[in-house]
Amino acid sequence: MAEDLVVAQGSKEEQYHALIPQIAALISLETDLVANLGNIAAALKEQFNWFWVGFYLVQKDELVLAPFQGTIACTRIKKGKGVCGSSWVQKQTLIVPDVEQFPGHIACSSQSRSEIVVPIIRENEVVGVLDIDSEKLDQFDLTDQVYLEKIVALIDLS
Repeated sequence: MAEDLVVAQGSKEEQYHALIPQIAALISLETDLVANLGNIAAALKEQFNWFWVGFYLVQKDELVLAPFQGTIACTRIKKGKGVCGSSWVQKQTLIVPDVEQFPGHIACSSQSRSEIVVPIIRENEVVGVLDIDSEKLDQFDLTDQVYLEKIVALIDLS
């Protein structure tokens, strides 16, 4: 079955409203986690044209690179390190308007200027993160946080 994404126009909120049902439908019949994470990353990258969109999954004391769209990425991130590791420890979404101002930022690419990391939490434990980078400063806001948290809630990790 061919999968198509209808790229929406309009405000950021309107774009998310159009995108979320498409993501839900896309992953609803697929049971493979890697396939679903790959399609979510692709849908977000295609809709918003961000620099890098991807997932890291918790394996022991590290976040390990999972499906992504964008340039070559850091493969492993220790708990508490960088924006991703900090989001893991704090169990909350982190919005970084300027990555150069974030203490301990891990620069997988020098082109990344701002970042949002959304933890995937199940049974009060972080099992992974959605990491999105932009080559523009101050790209992400509360609207992104609200809707990206809704998207990660759709992910079936069983």
